[in-house]
Amino acid sequence: MKAIVVTDQAAGTAGMKLVQRPEPQAAINDVVVEIHASGFVPTELTWPSTWTDRVDRDRTPSIPGHELAGVVTALGYGTTGLSVGQRVFGLADWYRDGTLTEYIAIEARNLAPLPGDVDFTVGASLPISGLTAWQGLFQHGRLQAGQSVLAHGAAGAVGSMVTQLAREAGAYIIGTGRPADRQKALDFGANEFVDLENDTLEDVRGVDLVFDVIGGDIQKRSAGLIRAGGTLVTVVGPAETRPVDGLAVDFVVESDRAQLSEIVQRVRDGRLRTNIGKVATLDEAIAAFNSTERRAGKTVIRVRP
Repeated sequence: MKAIVVTDQAAGTAGMKLVQRPEPQAAINDVVVEIHASGFVPTELTWPSTWTDRVDRDRTPSIPGHELAGVVTALGYGTTGLSVGQRVFGLADWYRDGTLTEYIAIEARNLAPLPGDVDFTVGASLPISGLTAWQGLFQHGRLQAGQSVLAHGAAGAVGSMVTQLAREAGAYIIGTGRPADRQKALDFGANEFVDLENDTLEDVRGVDLVFDVIGGDIQKRSAGLIRAGGTLVTVVGPAETRPVDGLAVDFVVESDRAQLSEIVQRVRDGRLRTNIGKVATLDEAIAAFNSTERRAGKTVIRVRP
């Protein structure tokens, strides 16, 4: 089967290679999925799990990518809850070979059924962005109707999901981003927009929840904008500056079948729009990831036409 592999951490996306690999076999509680579409997050190439296993042994050449949509082709011993021929989507284990390939062996619990009226490309765009937004807002941020959310990167893949899910939950959304992102953030449901290059972030005061996907100086400054009892939720590592009288939570997204089903149902009934930018084939994927153009939305790799 065709697969993209990485062996050189210093090379980044430029070190990706398209090679032939043997098809995987399903272990206990696994299924094998014929991948139709795959998602990839460029920061994966800085994650230790891309390069080593859980006891820190080198596992290269490894296949990156963790989001997938496809069809189950085989069941491992003891696997329940899914069947051969079923359309699925989900989030692959960080420490196992990923989704930039034609087939993957994956634990069944990391997958959810993909309804027949949802395209594989859409399905592959949802797991990381959708689950990150859902878990950050509702599990870790404990968002309630009537609260305010400062959503950094509101026009990006995660930020646009944060904006839509928070708006549906009855929150007031202040999105941030670059000047060119303003209209897109507003189109996804932000009530206001802060241009991080030209506006003053500190003009925002007393928000209930900051959802941070940027880190660094923006994260530090954002901690001071949170009201007493509010929460800073971040996905870029432990917060360097904590709210004076609030919580700071950093988390790593986890697969959750029930949450995936909630997310895809919202896509089906029009309450949630995906933020897909470029769609490329597996043969074109390396060039797409190394493009000099700024990414507008999620890059999805269409493995099968």
